[in-house]
Amino acid sequence: MKPLHKAIGFSVLLILLFASACGGASSKATEAPVATEAPASSLEQPYDAPAATEAPIYAPQQSQSPVQAPTAASLPNHQSPANNNQPYDMFFQNYGVNPSIDTEDDNLSTFALDVDTGSYTVMRNYINNGNLPPEDSVRVEEYINYFDQGYDSPPAHQAFGIYVDGGPSPFTETERYDMMRVGIQGYQVADEDRKDAALTFVIDVSGSMSMDNRLGLVKQSLEMLVEQLHRNDTVSIVVYGSDARIVLEPTRGSDSDRILSAIYSLNTEGATNAEAGLRLGYDMAMEAFNRDGINRVILCSDGVANVGETEANTILDEVHRYVNKGVTLTTVGFGMDNYNDTLMEQLADNGNGFYAYVDDRDEARKLFIDEITGTLQTIALDAKVQVEFNPETVLRYRLVGYENRAVADDEFRDNSVDAGEIGAGHSVTALYEIKLHPNVHSGKIATVYMRWEDPDTHQIVEISQDYNASQMAYSFEEANPYFQRAVVVAEFAEILKGSYWAEGSSLTHVYQESQRIGDYLYRDETMDEFVSLVRDAKRMKD
Repeated sequence: MKPLHKAIGFSVLLILLFASACGGASSKATEAPVATEAPASSLEQPYDAPAATEAPIYAPQQSQSPVQAPTAASLPNHQSPANNNQPYDMFFQNYGVNPSIDTEDDNLSTFALDVDTGSYTVMRNYINNGNLPPEDSVRVEEYINYFDQGYDSPPAHQAFGIYVDGGPSPFTETERYDMMRVGIQGYQVADEDRKDAALTFVIDVSGSMSMDNRLGLVKQSLEMLVEQLHRNDTVSIVVYGSDARIVLEPTRGSDSDRILSAIYSLNTEGATNAEAGLRLGYDMAMEAFNRDGINRVILCSDGVANVGETEANTILDEVHRYVNKGVTLTTVGFGMDNYNDTLMEQLADNGNGFYAYVDDRDEARKLFIDEITGTLQTIALDAKVQVEFNPETVLRYRLVGYENRAVADDEFRDNSVDAGEIGAGHSVTALYEIKLHPNVHSGKIATVYMRWEDPDTHQIVEISQDYNASQMAYSFEEANPYFQRAVVVAEFAEILKGSYWAEGSSLTHVYQESQRIGDYLYRDETMDEFVSLVRDAKRMKD
């Protein structure tokens, strides 16, 4: 997917790797800057927008100062303990906030698709432990995409369906703004039809993984996954502390007792040589490589390291080499205190996989049973979306989130540009805040284009969907309940992020809306939990 960043973690190795290699897809000059080329210790500061009746159209980039090689204290949002309950040594990256764009200046919005959800579960862990999450930990699109969006399966014989709906925003009081939801839904692959998978687990067993029973939760998670294996799947296990070693050679899924025995044998040990663990993990993945199947490395770690290679380009070339050979990387984060969110998220993006964060056994079950096994099979490579707004109906628009997924408009049909990967059954949602011309009730608002490479045929596929003003809901309360939830979740995220665009909004209003929507989705456990999280965040913020 996208290039690597590095905050702290793979010692100076991955610090330099992710900082020096983060010049990914370029963004438009007229859009809010994305922190893609700044060194890890010189990140964009939040834009302090002036008070205005009309929201500003463009948020200027803060200047970057040259720095020396980063130290731990200078890395992104290095947090020391403020009290006994506040997590410390947590590493996040500030990607800024997208601006509002005038359609007369640029009517195209282009981004790589993203199915990560780690930012949401990190927030949940903070709130459940009595703390508001750091602003820079919030990636709005990951909050939105944590939830089921209620999309139908795509039409028969189509890999994806595009779904667009919209309606007024309940969070703009001075003038009318509308929200538009753009949804991408991939086709499902029945479990019996899934390709055989060669899975290589790279597990952090360093001393830090003994904190809060992190390794214990990893072991429980893997035990759940073993129950979902096909007999012809294979599992390999590599662990790393001060050094990396093989715990389990490639073993068929039918030999579950041997796999479980290897999992139960894991214990914490030594320092943290994550670079060695990944290298050995990729070696094992190539040994177990299934030419006609799914090949994936799954890294389970807190993302922090203190021993390893220090030559960034060497590791970056290594990762790209394996991606090009067909081995993808999924990262699963565990633990609070001494946790590197930046590293885990960007590793997965660079490794053509996805990033998730496990904070409890329920999330482990959701991820390792409902999601990883169901979405192992990749159905789209380098997936991108471009939304073409109609200047005759739309005055301006703002993409909510996806700040570190920007793709230049003229690169949408450039097949060499790296973008996002999507697994079977995955859905991806993006929200736009739009302002229509006065008295617009008909006419095309936008055309949504999706473009990707078929992983089996390697053919490039492009589909599109128009959206008209007549399709907009008349009021927010009459709109699709899933659309309503997405808007409320996004507002919650923007408030936690300290976004300029959420100034004047309140968690009290978000809580009221979430309670009302919960009545529509009364059997949705994730909605019930969300209402509780908003309530608790409101109490902490008041």
